[in-house]
This record gives sequence, C-alpha cells and structure tokens, in this order.
Amino acid sequence: MKYRFVIVDDHPLFRGALKLALSSSKDDVDIVETGDLESAKVLLQTSSDIDLVLLDLALNGIGGLTGLVSLRALQPTVPIAIVSATDDPLTVRAALTLGASGFISKSSSPELINDAVRAILDGEIWSPLTCGEEGELDPEIVELIRCMRKLTPQQGRVLAMMADGMLNKQIAHELNVSEATIKAHVSAVLYKLGVESRTQAVIRLARFKEDVVPAEPPAA
Repeated sequence: MKYRFVIVDDHPLFRGALKLALSSSKDDVDIVETGDLESAKVLLQTSSDIDLVLLDLALNGIGGLTGLVSLRALQPTVPIAIVSATDDPLTVRAALTLGASGFISKSSSPELINDAVRAILDGEIWSPLTCGEEGELDPEIVELIRCMRKLTPQQGRVLAMMADGMLNKQIAHELNVSEATIKAHVSAVLYKLGVESRTQAVIRLARFKEDVVPAEPPAA
C-alpha cells in the first residue's frame, strides 16, 4: 500500500532527516515537504490522498498547537502527529487533548518514528508519556480546549484566520462565501469560546503558544 505523508517543518535539515527515517520503512511512501503552515493548508485543501501530516511544534514562530487547530479544521479526518524537541508532559497532553493523533519526539530513533507512524495509521494514539508521568493542564486551558472542540471545521478555519489578523471581508473572499456568512461564523465562534470580542478570542487562542508550549530549543 502506498502512503502519502506531509512534513511541515521550517528546518530543512530536520525535514530531510525525518524524510530519510520515514523512507527507511518497508512501506511504499510518498513524502511531501513544506516549510510553512500556509503551504500545508493549500496541500490539505487541494489533495485528497494525504494519509498523515507531521507538524513541527515551533513553526516559524507560530505555536504548533495553533497550527494543529488550523489544519484539523481543514481536514478533520486526516491524522496529524506533532513532532517536537519539546516533549514535556503538559505539552504532550495539550496536543493530544486538542486532537493530535500522536506526539513524536525529535530525539526518537528512526525505528521508533516508524513505529509511531504505523501505530497512528492503524488508528492508534501515539504518546511518549508513561503511566506514571504527571502533567495536569491548567483548568483554563482544559476549558478552552473543550470549547474549541465544539467548533465546526468552518468555524475553526474562521478562528484561525481571525488569529492571522484577517478582517471579515478578507475571510469571506478566502472562503468564497458572503460576508454575512462570516459574521454568523464569528458570532458562533465567540459564543462557543465564551468571549465577547474578536480580540478576546485571539488572545485565548494565543495562550496555547504562550502558556502551554515552551520555546523550542534552537537547532544544533
């Protein structure tokens, strides 16, 4: 069986290393590389044969969990694995609670990476955490994740575009719908997040990067 993977990472050297690790498996694999979130969005919108997305947690300064929200909103059925050098229990739990299909440490061996990918393709959730590891999330973050999981895919896309600073008119043009439709989506997003303004919604979303995801160590 031939699989198609998308690697989303802004470090060419790591993309190459990950591609090499994935290509070493016995499976027939087609791997697409991209260094930014926007290109990944285009791939998900225009390709119907993607089996797995491997998403860097610290992508061009954008919180990986924010990117996870954006990509899941586009294709809720495509599994997304977070790949990161930051693999503390709180970050792992946040990613998995938000809907990631797995969390793979960048320090993993090629064999372990392939084990993780095979498990995810089989419908399992891959986590580096052991039963004894603690990692309780802040109650406010748990509540925010619960609210965000109520968003429809289109509402998730609208929220991600709001976070990018886009106005209703720009979002309407991007999604090819009326501005009135976007206004309705924005109202629904604010209601489901329990906030009163776009600014408050964006601030809540930004907490994923500021409070949950530590800064990723620089590449060696």
